[in-house]
Amino acid sequence: MKIGIIQAASQKDKNELLYACTKKAVAEYGHEVINFGLFSDETEIYSYVEIAICISLLLSGKAVDFIVTGCSSGQGMMLACNSLPGVFCGYTPTPQDAYLFGRINGGNAVSLPLGLNFGWAGEINLQCTLDKLFDGEFGVGYPAKDADRKRMDTKLLKAMNTCVKRNWQDIIVEVDTDIVRHILQKHNVIKYIMENGTDDEIKALLNKKIKEVKIHGRCE
Repeated sequence: MKIGIIQAASQKDKNELLYACTKKAVAEYGHEVINFGLFSDETEIYSYVEIAICISLLLSGKAVDFIVTGCSSGQGMMLACNSLPGVFCGYTPTPQDAYLFGRINGGNAVSLPLGLNFGWAGEINLQCTLDKLFDGEFGVGYPAKDADRKRMDTKLLKAMNTCVKRNWQDIIVEVDTDIVRHILQKHNVIKYIMENGTDDEIKALLNKKIKEVKIHGRCE
């Protein structure tokens, strides 16, 4: 599994910690972890809404399989992610939440509170939360006696999540051009999608928008 790390500008000082904790949590499973920032020395500011768009494009483009993200409270990022195509994001402030989300809901992204209640020794809760998130197979159901029903409910929820959302081909024409240009300037994200994504429609759409808004640089 390819796991992407990316979080909003408000918590970019937690990026390296988030990356290190995720790598440690999945080390025994052999998953690849890719860090997209926002890095502590990154000068460009991206809101949680803009990062959620990056997350949607990474997942919709099938460049990564899972995203670990967050913002100050974790709530805004979760809501923004779940409003966009291809994302099924859980809010996981505790190890219990993370474990249940992984086993029951089996989504493809989690949003963590990286500011709220992140006091002294906050990294311990973060590590434990990520450890429990990846502790076992996703979507198997929990508890065991209710596993079949839980899997059926999750299947229905994911189907609803897909059918009520428009695709990026429809959405992109309604997004403000300045926002689109700003997203396309997150070069490491766009470059990774173009080089590693397997959804040709998303890649063609990005290529088209790059030409339209005259973006130059590494994403090309």
